[in-house]
Amino acid sequence: MRTSGGFHGRRIQKTGGSTFIVSLPKNWVTTRGLGAGDVLYFAPRADGSLTVFAEAATPSEPERRVVGVTNEMDSEHLFRRLIAEYIAGYPLLEVRTPNRMGPRTREVVRNFAQRMIGPEILEETSESVVLQDVVGANPLPIPSILRREHQMVRAMQSDAMVAFRGRDASIARDVVDRDWEVDRLHWFLEKQVTSALRDARILTTLDLTLPECSTYLLASRVLERIADHAVRIAETATTLGAERTPERLAAELDRMAAAAASALADALDSLETRDIAKANGAIDAAHALTREREHILRELSSKRGRLAVGLAYVLESLERSALYASDLAEIAINRAVESPRPEPVGPSARAKATPVQGPGA
Repeated sequence: MRTSGGFHGRRIQKTGGSTFIVSLPKNWVTTRGLGAGDVLYFAPRADGSLTVFAEAATPSEPERRVVGVTNEMDSEHLFRRLIAEYIAGYPLLEVRTPNRMGPRTREVVRNFAQRMIGPEILEETSESVVLQDVVGANPLPIPSILRREHQMVRAMQSDAMVAFRGRDASIARDVVDRDWEVDRLHWFLEKQVTSALRDARILTTLDLTLPECSTYLLASRVLERIADHAVRIAETATTLGAERTPERLAAELDRMAAAAASALADALDSLETRDIAKANGAIDAAHALTREREHILRELSSKRGRLAVGLAYVLESLERSALYASDLAEIAINRAVESPRPEPVGPSARAKATPVQGPGA
């Protein structure tokens, strides 16, 4: 056995005609209660490594997490605590109070279960509510979750500008309500990544490497932030009342919003395709939008009143959205460098790779 940097090395040995074997460290076997005759499972990972784990002989009870709270706890603080417990990925979550659970506390727990993907109320007592994750160990593909987030964010951006342009309170409220949908997708993705970090078997089902999980989590956070700025634009529409935006400025804002949305789409596409040139284009577009924002802001500095303040808010949110798209493009460049897209394998690719020899070769 060789030991280097905390890793134990084992030589591959050949037995029989075609079987290769590797011995296991004794401490690893004994600390897990394993012995001769027990079965180990091997799961290949996307990075070429193997994950080794032992399957329990009998199904164990789902791990239960007991969360002690009080009825005096602030509702928002309780909700944030439940989100953190959800992201930790426990199959069973028991929320318990020292005495009878108050109606306000119970309502927060029920509201939490309705907003998240997975938790359902399993049982209730006078002092507790038990939530079970019904999604379990069959996660949705993380890239698909990210694409769904992007679709929702783009729709929110577009509708927020429509609400601002027309001072439409109903569309603005709808944008605000949809922000929860983006949040719940982001928290669900974060829960999957957290579970994968804790359990290699879950990581194997995701068919992603740990760096890729980290990349998608960062990208999801960027989309969640852009959705927040769409909400801010929509809320501005409701505070301006009947005051109308000058047509020229309105057209400029619409054009900037379209540019920010296009930069975001290019950044997300470059994340999937590992296209560095497209990612750089998204970054350049975001920087150009920032310069335009400064030009319009100087023009607004001569104006007064609620309309000027509202326009400044919208300008700032459009700039922040574009800069978040730039952040996503930088993440895409990092991924492209770290994990280049595999070259196609086929007759045409092989022909391209074969050097042409001259007559004297």
